[in-house]
Amino acid sequence: MAARQSGRSKHTNGVLQVSAPQPAPRQRRKEARPGELLAAALDVFVEKGFAAARLDEIAQRAGVSKGTLYLYFESKEALLKAVVQESMVPLIAEGEDLAAQAASDPAATLQHLVTRWWREIGSTKLGGIPKLVMAEAGNFPEVAQFFFENVVLRGQALFRRVAETGIAQGVFRPCEPMLICDLAIKPLIFNHMWCQSFAHCDTAAIDPEVYLHAHLDVLLNGLLTHPHPTSPLPEHPQK
Repeated sequence: MAARQSGRSKHTNGVLQVSAPQPAPRQRRKEARPGELLAAALDVFVEKGFAAARLDEIAQRAGVSKGTLYLYFESKEALLKAVVQESMVPLIAEGEDLAAQAASDPAATLQHLVTRWWREIGSTKLGGIPKLVMAEAGNFPEVAQFFFENVVLRGQALFRRVAETGIAQGVFRPCEPMLICDLAIKPLIFNHMWCQSFAHCDTAAIDPEVYLHAHLDVLLNGLLTHPHPTSPLPEHPQK
């Protein structure tokens, strides 16, 4: 039996003419699918919460079948861990590299790390992951433990390193280094949660960038042995 032609043929003036084969529908590369699944998972997790998120909805948003999703991730827990591993852990690793250079200027390093956390995590969809994990830690302790070990502990360690360097150099006032860790980031985590929860009804909300500037001003000038505010606290923006 002759092989099936992909194009169409016709006779014109007794001559057989074969049209060019029609291109097959474009298919996404298989290696692109995990990234698409992780992006869709982040959206659904942040919108719905971990418990309410459904794998079939994640697959639908990624444009694949639920069966395809299971080829890459065996469970919803594994999918959330992959989101954290691929999107947040690399940022922590970059922060660790910055903290290793703190000896040159501990105050500037602390300011840079706090600003970077807000710009790359707190003010983005990734800021919804800490909120999600904290809200559902009691129901999903394995997920909470994974996040704590891979993000929280490593984040605390890098801020602690900067704090200890600043204290040892006399740049920061003597205090418990873990206090600096908590004071640096926890207010920003809460600010993200506040913005996500009450943005639609808090008409007097302060712009997040103004909040960040004020937070850094208070934090650094409270820690420095020789405070030197370079500018007044920003005024509340007029609505």
